[in-house]
Amino acid sequence: MTINIYNTLTRQKEAFKTIEPNKVRMYVCGPTVYNYIHIGNARPAIVFDTVRRYLEYQKFEVKYVLNFTDVDDKIIDASQKLGESVNTLTNRFIDAYLNDVRALGVKKATYHPRVTETMDEIIEFVKGLIDKGYAYEIEGDVYFKPRAFDEYGKLSDQSIDELRSGARIRVGEIKEDPLDFALWKKAKPGEIAWESPWGEGRPGWHIECSAMAKKYLGETIDIHAGGQDLTFPHHENEIAQSEALNEKPFANYWMHNGYMNIDNEKMSKSLGNFILTKDLLANHDPQVLRFFMLSVHYRNPINFTEDLLESAKNSFERIKTAYFNLSHRKETSTNLPQDNTEWFAKIDDLRKQFEEAMNDDFNTANAISVLFDIAKEANVYLNEKQTSEEVIEAFQALLRTFLGVLGIELQEEAELLDDEIEALIAEREDARKNRDFARADAIRDELRSQDIILEDTAQGVRWKRGS
Repeated sequence: MTINIYNTLTRQKEAFKTIEPNKVRMYVCGPTVYNYIHIGNARPAIVFDTVRRYLEYQKFEVKYVLNFTDVDDKIIDASQKLGESVNTLTNRFIDAYLNDVRALGVKKATYHPRVTETMDEIIEFVKGLIDKGYAYEIEGDVYFKPRAFDEYGKLSDQSIDELRSGARIRVGEIKEDPLDFALWKKAKPGEIAWESPWGEGRPGWHIECSAMAKKYLGETIDIHAGGQDLTFPHHENEIAQSEALNEKPFANYWMHNGYMNIDNEKMSKSLGNFILTKDLLANHDPQVLRFFMLSVHYRNPINFTEDLLESAKNSFERIKTAYFNLSHRKETSTNLPQDNTEWFAKIDDLRKQFEEAMNDDFNTANAISVLFDIAKEANVYLNEKQTSEEVIEAFQALLRTFLGVLGIELQEEAELLDDEIEALIAEREDARKNRDFARADAIRDELRSQDIILEDTAQGVRWKRGS
């Protein structure tokens, strides 16, 4: 089956064809490391990690690059305020980023380049653009001329005149056209800087990714991805720089994930409604957070509320419960001869449905719906008088494989002993009498996650295992 990707550049779904057979060159714009990441930063990390995982499931060899911007105005400001070096600051927040996304099941990239480690390539890139007439130097600053690149605006679908009308020259900038953007910035006194043909300075934001993508993946790559907010100007400028210098397409497919909303309002630092990923991880299961992020198609906006996260937790528990019910039933299953053709056909059909969902622009929302269908069919099978280990293992393998594609790992949970269950039920009853409903609900949820069913009777609370 063909994988179809919505390409921001052409504004339509296109059949995915790689530059090299069975190999994918994929670049994802990473964070500017001056603070802890918020959940809006976590979304592309999860989304494009899932794209990578599915491509690998389909036997592609993926060379995956996610960069760190480790020199920038915000980084310099933060280092000065905190009284520590840029390097100390960025190392700390790179480690924090990697810890956060690792907890969320994100695989390490093939390469994690840093701007400060790519300075020679950036300087050579800028020199090449000047030599070709696409850039110019004024008093130690170097600017790119979008008007010199005929296709400027093609990614964001804007004309050069529309863009020109909204452009402004900032205080301290000396450039020929308001639309021109910085490739190299002259250093201010006391700032971190590198030697260059134009004097001491540092790169502009956009040139960094063009240089790193070229260094690690080549002049043309298969997929370039990032958040929707990067479409313009960042990705638009990357295209202009790269195609002006290399005289060939920069990326064949552009993918952008939608915005993150908090309680139906767009998340924004200016509004103060952003949530740090590390704070969520301290209070919620990372597997549930990832499940929640993937419950909406990546191009659509996703709304975060505690209620929706709780709903995602309950949905995820349904799938986990089905999986562990299968494990429990397998202990009493037999390998007696029986015709399982119909069940294996259903399992194969469910596999095809999952792949169809993911092949349609990595539609994880529909793929998760298929997981519920697998859980439902598994529960139907468990009601059979006689079950087969072979069928049970096929159901479990399907769930494990597809959850793995989504970056979610199911771990066998230690089963509660009978006396532990009785003690928790007694504690729950005490909590209810004392009107500590939060604790009572927490105990109920813990028992439910272990597939313990509580029944209220005239003689008190009784319990049984779900299977």
